[in-house]
Amino acid sequence: MFRFFEGLVDPYQPYARSDAPPRKLWPFLAGYVRPFRRVFAATAILSIIAASLDVALIWYVGRMVDLLAQGGPAQVWADYGLEITLVGLGVLLLRPLLLVSNVALLHNTILPNFGTMIRFRAHDHVMRQPVGWFESDFAGRIANRVMQTPPAAGDAVFQTFDAVAFASVTFIGAGVMLAGADGRLLVPLLVWFALYAALVRWTLGRAGPAAKASSDARSAVTGRVVDAYSNIHSVKLFAHHDMEMRHARDAIEHARTTFQQEMRIITKMDLALTGLNGALIVSVTGWALLLWYQGQASVGTVAAAATLVLRLNNMTYWIMWATTSLVQALGVVQEGMETITQPIGLTDALGAQQLRLTKGEIRLEGVSHHYGRGSGGLRDVSLTIRPGERIGVVGRSGAGKSTLVKLILRFYDAEAGRVLIDGQDIAKVTQDSLRREIGMVQQDSSLLHRSVRENILYGRPDASEAEMIAAARRAEAHDFILTLEDPEGRKGYDAHVGERGVKLSGGQRQRVGLARVILKDAPILILDEATSALDSEVEAAIQDALYGVMEGKTVIAIAHRLSTIAAMDRIVVLEDGAVAETGSHAELLAQGGLYARFWARQSGGFIGTEETE
Repeated sequence: MFRFFEGLVDPYQPYARSDAPPRKLWPFLAGYVRPFRRVFAATAILSIIAASLDVALIWYVGRMVDLLAQGGPAQVWADYGLEITLVGLGVLLLRPLLLVSNVALLHNTILPNFGTMIRFRAHDHVMRQPVGWFESDFAGRIANRVMQTPPAAGDAVFQTFDAVAFASVTFIGAGVMLAGADGRLLVPLLVWFALYAALVRWTLGRAGPAAKASSDARSAVTGRVVDAYSNIHSVKLFAHHDMEMRHARDAIEHARTTFQQEMRIITKMDLALTGLNGALIVSVTGWALLLWYQGQASVGTVAAAATLVLRLNNMTYWIMWATTSLVQALGVVQEGMETITQPIGLTDALGAQQLRLTKGEIRLEGVSHHYGRGSGGLRDVSLTIRPGERIGVVGRSGAGKSTLVKLILRFYDAEAGRVLIDGQDIAKVTQDSLRREIGMVQQDSSLLHRSVRENILYGRPDASEAEMIAAARRAEAHDFILTLEDPEGRKGYDAHVGERGVKLSGGQRQRVGLARVILKDAPILILDEATSALDSEVEAAIQDALYGVMEGKTVIAIAHRLSTIAAMDRIVVLEDGAVAETGSHAELLAQGGLYARFWARQSGGFIGTEETE
């Protein structure tokens, strides 16, 4: 049975991606509701039937009271025994079947699959955002919104069917039943309903914004906490535990005060509802008793009316809480939408083709990029890197080295000019096909919290075990990998490296990162301080390996340690975002310019990046 209901909707079914999802609540939810429309229709029908049966049972209790008053037990059984038996069988067999089906659709079809669909698609959308988008927000807050939005949306759907639909039918059924007994009993019910509707409107108008503010505050707490955890080494190194606690306390206190405001609204609602329900019980039951006293109503009518208002009394609290929960859930969804519906900032061009790399020539034509600030980055850079040429890039901090690499990888689109690879504008090819042709080793090789094997195979997932080990050997990583063991007892290539690879030393992370790029074997290679975290002995061995890897590739190497790029075919010196000098090591020294001063002033082989002359 469970598998039947759980399999009614596939949360991973194909769907049309949108680079700019709807930013308004109902259009946003509509895209997720569409695959569930038949399930929602069936659930709504079953909810209506279930609520109608409950009202019908209350009506039948009143009828039974009147039947029992008509004569002795034998006579009543002879006249109405079959009717009572059929009603009993219906309650025993039919009602459970309908209720179980309704519950199964809610709990086994909608709740698990609806939230899963939203989470999967939201994660897919976020993963397609450009690098710059992630650099502008807390990873913790992004993750929190991706995680909290789906269950909130599921809760909203659940409350809609379990409370709103059920309550609507119950109110209508109560009105019909009271009108059937005596039309005058409708008067207190209608007055109460008008006041109850006004209270619901008042509550919802305040609970929604309060819930969104509270959800925003909780996300801010998550962002600050995750930020501290992610940078725990810096926290400990600078002995700033108390500072971080103050930083966190500010956010936690703001979350507490916003939640207090939300709860004040709920308490006011509860007090008002208690008074309204007391008036409903007294008015309807009292009026029914008065009609009975005047001989205008039966005992069964009094019993049914009293039972009904007592049920409404209990149900209204549940309905109000459910309705408030619905609004709170929608508030959380709206807060999450601020992240998961942001348009994709960098997309493939319409009709973008796969990059066809034939030679490996890289050409920058009048490229400028300042991250929208008007300064920094690159300005009007024109540069051609010939196929198979190895160039070194040097310059002070902020000279534009990282910007150059990010534009070649198309992590950003150039604000002016264009970048071409083998004559193809990279803005007009797919991003994935571009990056598949480029291998990069960064200064800080960030690893995934997975096994060493998975991290190396990230470079080429279809590589064999032998190819992976060969890459590790070339990166001087194989021997230390065999000594690894994680807290769960996994060893060697199966050992997990921790978040961002924190269980490895900087040099070990660098070597695993190198192995990954060696395995990828891309025709274009970018080295960003690739050996900066290595000791001299290991660096010398890896430099030899790198020169072997560079063979036949177009290489861009960024380095502060000038000795690591002195043997490059050509060196490009950047200054204030522009190409200041270009030439071989010997040519640049002979020119006596900026590079020559860097070489003369370098300390321990490192460039004097803070030189001001």
